[in-house]
Amino acid sequence: MKARRLLLATTLALVVTVGTACGSDKSDDAALRPDGSVDLSQVTVRAGDQKGTGLQALLTAAGELDQTPYKITWSQYQAGPPMLEAINSGAVDIGGVGNAPPIFAAAATSAIKIVSAYQAGKDGQGIVVPKDSPLRSPEELRGKKIAVTKGSSAHAHLLAVLSKAGIKWDQIEPQYLQPPDALAALTTGRVDAWAIWDPYTAQAEQQANARILVSGNGYVTGDAFYVAGDKALGSKATAAALRDLLARIARAHAWVNTHPEQWAKTYAELTGLPYDIVLTVVKRGPYHDHPLDAAAIAAEQGVADAFADAGLIPRKVNIADYTDTRFNDLFPAS
Repeated sequence: MKARRLLLATTLALVVTVGTACGSDKSDDAALRPDGSVDLSQVTVRAGDQKGTGLQALLTAAGELDQTPYKITWSQYQAGPPMLEAINSGAVDIGGVGNAPPIFAAAATSAIKIVSAYQAGKDGQGIVVPKDSPLRSPEELRGKKIAVTKGSSAHAHLLAVLSKAGIKWDQIEPQYLQPPDALAALTTGRVDAWAIWDPYTAQAEQQANARILVSGNGYVTGDAFYVAGDKALGSKATAAALRDLLARIARAHAWVNTHPEQWAKTYAELTGLPYDIVLTVVKRGPYHDHPLDAAAIAAEQGVADAFADAGLIPRKVNIADYTDTRFNDLFPAS
């Protein structure tokens, strides 16, 4: 119960409003002018958000939500997979996720597309254990109970760690849990380890006295993505608003890189997370937006193939089929 209260106390308090279905034909009818241009004031973007990305907080802190030419409504999710379910159903237009959720969505033939990519460091991906755990190396994870959110970036990280250690997936006991339940399981000894992402990694370290057994360094590319629904992308009006929103996100990332302390302070105030936890997350690594180029798509394909080879998704997927590169011009190649 104490662990649950710790996590609940840091849950984002966002007001979720219900917006119009901006991916619908009616939205295009209202937003398209006779000359074919888009009146963005008639568009509502329904954005998904989660604690790990803090998109609303990010845009607010950077001043990018001041006077947007369109409306934005927000829905909050604990992790990427349920957000992508909402995007697939058409209830949400866009949201940020790690590298694994798009793969599981693609394997389920969801109506989604990856539309942008960025990196934010690999240290925030962690397999954590209690501080006094006897586990000292990845090879010792064989036979252990490991909490992980199915279809999350942590799922991909855990699979990569096990593979490199020569451990097959069926040689562990995965416990598919959402972060609140996983933290409780770790602190009460019901699992031996927890594969998780920031800010939960930092929270586990600072509030549950956990230590990182192995981070994402050497195991994951560090890429995360923004994913949009096919219906939203098929709407000229909504796609125009998404282009503007993605540009704002990139500018917000650049702002964070030069104002880490200010961002941490604002993020803590907006989310209720302790400042020390947020500052740890921010300092793990700067944001780096980049195009969805051949290298980025190939890297994500490698993750997808690993899931398929391990029998963790029902079929192989071609990531290029679930990628939309129309916004690449917003992100100059480095």
